[in-house]
Amino acid sequence: MTYVFVSFAYLPDLDSPERWFERTAVYSGVLECLSKENTVHNVIRINYQGKCEHNGVTTHFVNFGKSKGYLPIRLINFIKSLKPDVLFVQGLHQPLQLISSGLLLNRRIKIIVQHHAEKPFTGIKKYIQITAGRFVNAYLFAAASIGEDWVSRGNIASARKIHEVMEVSSRFYPLKKAPAKLKTGAEGAPIFLWVGRLNANKDPLNVVKAFLKFTETTPGARMYMIYHTEELLNDIKALIKNAPVKNAIVLAGKVPHDDLLYWYNSADFFISGSHYEGSGTALCEAISCGCIPVVTDIFAFRMITDDGKCGILYEPVNEEALLAALQQTKTLDLAEKRNRSLTYFKENLSFEAISSKIQQIAASL
Repeated sequence: MTYVFVSFAYLPDLDSPERWFERTAVYSGVLECLSKENTVHNVIRINYQGKCEHNGVTTHFVNFGKSKGYLPIRLINFIKSLKPDVLFVQGLHQPLQLISSGLLLNRRIKIIVQHHAEKPFTGIKKYIQITAGRFVNAYLFAAASIGEDWVSRGNIASARKIHEVMEVSSRFYPLKKAPAKLKTGAEGAPIFLWVGRLNANKDPLNVVKAFLKFTETTPGARMYMIYHTEELLNDIKALIKNAPVKNAIVLAGKVPHDDLLYWYNSADFFISGSHYEGSGTALCEAISCGCIPVVTDIFAFRMITDDGKCGILYEPVNEEALLAALQQTKTLDLAEKRNRSLTYFKENLSFEAISSKIQQIAASL
């Protein structure tokens, strides 16, 4: 079977294949696994033109102009020349491009669309999105519940087209804690890790407030916060400054992505306060290392944690609920949770598991 993956979005900040592969490491493994039994093309619009073979996948960097390309006829004709059996479209916010693809491509070509945290359109855009759905054979959501919300809002006509498939995975793996801690310098008992932006959706303020209360009864606990945006950093610093337990929270800031391997393996627990996620890259990476999640009870995180069986779920925005979850960590069987996380990752969240699900879905269409 021949798969053609395409992103209609133009990314001018990327100007080389190396930068593209670095940016998409959490996803490219899916295509590589698919290529072991299929022909796989990836069509990309960045500030570069050329073609390269990388780990079994043929990536085409095309340049058909810098516009949004609502009716990308040249791009669709290029896709047609690759003779796909399956067209795999990244993102649900390009309905006009989807309609163009459905009209111009052979109807035997199956179209699969991957959700990437987009919210359903409203107004006239909603009706364009509904029309685009006539040409879509399957929608992939990290959590089926997210897709069902699109159906209940009327943006997707039928729940039969919804499939639960994780959108990203992790190249990280378990290490022994002692050498990992030598690399990071992390100290504490237990160690919690935050990885994410410091914005309102991630809700670091709720996490910091609850964690500081937790350390009043567990003074040895430490939380390391890794982040690459600083929207609420000053507010966090103010909370830390007035905390009764000093050095309970360490603001590590930005670190190279490859170094996260050692941070996830240094920590006992991964903590998040997200209100909404399309999936959860950092959470997936944490679980791949056996780092136990303490995360919000949202659709995506329920799926990634096997309904909380890999860790603890708590109500978003609820400081007391998070504090109660933190107290629960004292009595958890850490070895059992770690092993459960690693097994669940391999069977459901790994590149191999994701590619296997995509093949099954494609074969069923």
